[in-house]
Amino acid sequence: MSTPVIHDPTTLPSDDNVDAYTFCVELKGSPWFLQKGKMIAYYGRIEFNGIGHGRLDRLRRSSFHSPLHAGDWVVAEGSGKMLLADRAFDVNSFDLDEGNLTIRAGNLLAYQPSLALKQSIVPGFLTLIGTGKFVAASNGPVVFMEPPVRVDPQALVGWADCPSPCHHYDHGYMSGVMGGLRALTGVGGASGEEHQFEFVGAGTVLLQSSEMLMPEVATGTVGGGAGVPGANHGVPGGGGQPGGAPRLPGQLGDLQRRFGL
Repeated sequence: MSTPVIHDPTTLPSDDNVDAYTFCVELKGSPWFLQKGKMIAYYGRIEFNGIGHGRLDRLRRSSFHSPLHAGDWVVAEGSGKMLLADRAFDVNSFDLDEGNLTIRAGNLLAYQPSLALKQSIVPGFLTLIGTGKFVAASNGPVVFMEPPVRVDPQALVGWADCPSPCHHYDHGYMSGVMGGLRALTGVGGASGEEHQFEFVGAGTVLLQSSEMLMPEVATGTVGGGAGVPGANHGVPGGGGQPGGAPRLPGQLGDLQRRFGL
């Protein structure tokens, strides 16, 4: 059996993956926004405060504009190294460069306040605007697609620099035996073969390599089975190893992905 790697503050990376399932954020006086329940350990002097808490209200006004999700987030500030993870799902970081990226709310673990977070018009999604780094979890690696493309809603992570999707329902499926069954019973019709999100125009669509959605674990509770991050809202993708983060530019361009070891 291989000898486990034992980390300390000097061996942990700075703003990079520890392994495919854990990301290390180094705080040096600049705060990060963090989804509750995603910090598993930290070294140093770090404080966690609720959104809009006292002196942090100015930061909220400039970087957090999603009142429906405010109770799910905190601000981490101080000095030290903070480990992020989400139930052993793949975790990866991305750099947004003067861009606009919309991602499932449950899949976004953390982001720098140089990015502004807004509530998307698509239910269950959040939009990041500007330049900075964010960390997301996923059930399997992320696949980057160029529109026009139709995708299974359960595999959708998000989209960058392209219009919001519209719903597409397959006519043949809806008018066939399964469509009739659904019309009579209300059962069925949840698969991507019947219903897809359709993307058009320039931009990039991010997919995870899994369709499985399982119940989300309530924030702040212990337990729960296997599943997909943000199942109440959707699922992301990504699987990272230490190295440079993929960049999501403001205009459609080269997207660099990190693969395995």
